[in-house]
Order: sequence, then C-alpha cells, then structure tokens
Amino acid sequence: MQVVNTIVQGILLGSLYALFGTGLSLIFGVMRLVNLAHGDFIVLAAYLGLLAVALGLHPLLSLVIVIPVLFILGVLLQRGILNRVLNEGLMPPLVITFGLSVLVQNGLQLGFSADSKDLDAGALETASLHLGEVTIGAFPFITFMTAIVILAALQLFLNRTKLGQAFRATSDDPATAELMGINSRQIYGWAMGLSLAIVAVAGVLLGIRTNFTPTIGPARLIFAFETVIIGGLGSIWGTLAGGIILGLAQNIGAAIDPTWFQLAGHIVTLVVLAVKPSGLFARTRDV
Repeated sequence: MQVVNTIVQGILLGSLYALFGTGLSLIFGVMRLVNLAHGDFIVLAAYLGLLAVALGLHPLLSLVIVIPVLFILGVLLQRGILNRVLNEGLMPPLVITFGLSVLVQNGLQLGFSADSKDLDAGALETASLHLGEVTIGAFPFITFMTAIVILAALQLFLNRTKLGQAFRATSDDPATAELMGINSRQIYGWAMGLSLAIVAVAGVLLGIRTNFTPTIGPARLIFAFETVIIGGLGSIWGTLAGGIILGLAQNIGAAIDPTWFQLAGHIVTLVVLAVKPSGLFARTRDV
C-alpha cells in the first residue's frame, strides 16, 4: 500500500510540474525563447495571490485577479522589451530574462521580506478523497484536474482556433507567416501573455501546496526545464507525462531516502537526455 501511495502522490505532484513546464514549452516552441525568469514569475504569481487573499478572496478565487495581471504583464514585456532583441541571437534574450529574474526576486524581497509565506486555503488543504484503500488529498486532486483541463484547452486552442493556428504557423516559419499577413511580433506578445496566464495558475497552486519565498524561482525553473526535457518539446501531453515522470522519480527517491527527492529527478532527466535528447514524447506539430 505504501508503494501505491507513493506512486499516486508522485502523479499528483507531476501535474503541478506539468503546469510549470507548459508555459516554458509554449514560449520556446513559438519564438525559440528561453525565459530564465519563468520560475520567478511563478513565485510572483504566488505573491500576487497573497495580496488578493489580503483583500478577502479565497486563494483559488484570487486567480480571477492574478491571471489577467500576469497575462497583461506578459504581453507588455514581450512587446515592450523582448521583441526588440529576438533577432539579435540567443544571448540578448537570455541576458534580459536573467535580469528580469534578478529584478523580480529583489523586488519581492523588498516588498514582502525574505520570510516564508503561504496561501491559506483552509479546510481544502486537509480534505481528502477515499478511492478504495487509497486516500488522496482533495487539493492535489484539484491540481491534477486543473492541469488536465488547461492542457486540453491549450490543445484545442492551438488546433481549432485561428489565433492558435497563427501560433503554429509563426512557430514553423515566421517569414512565411509574415507573408501571409500574420504579425509575428503581435503573436509573440499573445504567446507570452498566454504563457504567464498558465504561470499564474501554477503559482497560486504552488502557494497553496507549500510555503514560498522570493528566492525559490530558480528551483521551479529547473523543475520546468526537466519536465520539458523528459516529455519532449512540442508535445502538450508529453509535458504532462514529463511532469508525472519527474514527480514519480522524486517521490520514489524520497521513499528510499529523503535526501534523494531532487537527486532522483535530476538522474532521470540525465538518463532521458542521454537516451533520447529530444524527449520521450517529442512531437514537432503540437506547438
């Protein structure tokens, strides 16, 4: 029974990692941009949720505020800063997003101090669901279902809407897309906005699940990278699979020895890189 519980908890944790990785995969897929501030935006979303809670909202209801704010922030950052350097090679966007990472971390420390915070969801944090002989937390299950819904919605968006098709066309061949009347820079702005909207959900769910501080962003970025590496760039459902594999590896490692929690995930990532560098479920047509 302990083995079954470890596997179930790993799957549920992996769904949160899938939300971490989805926005990162989307941005790289559309504009080949590696956003080093991705993890810090996750933490920023958690702190914005904290502000919304201070106004009297339940942490989950805070998403009504946090999602639009992060979406607008993403569009403004892309159109105001990042679009200016996308054609300048790999290094300028990396430097800018690294600078954004430092800026967000220091800004959060100035505004909220370095003390650990959390989003109090009340009884939801301790509620549980009984599935036969297995008991799972209600909130981790909500996280899992949220990831499924978001990934399914993103799949439908990319495949069934004109804007989603413009995302795909711009990803495949920006020059040809421009000739067909698609404004690639505008598309990049929408893509970054959508990425940070997903980040908003991930950040609030992270804040409910565990404590957070202004400096944990880089660790969330690593988990996001590992999720994408394992699942494969360009595969939406591969991102979910990658997150689940990472969550399983970490939970199984922790069951063997608590100090192996992160190490086990890193080892699995390295094995995947060695065996199949493109990822286990890479599909070039999904993003």
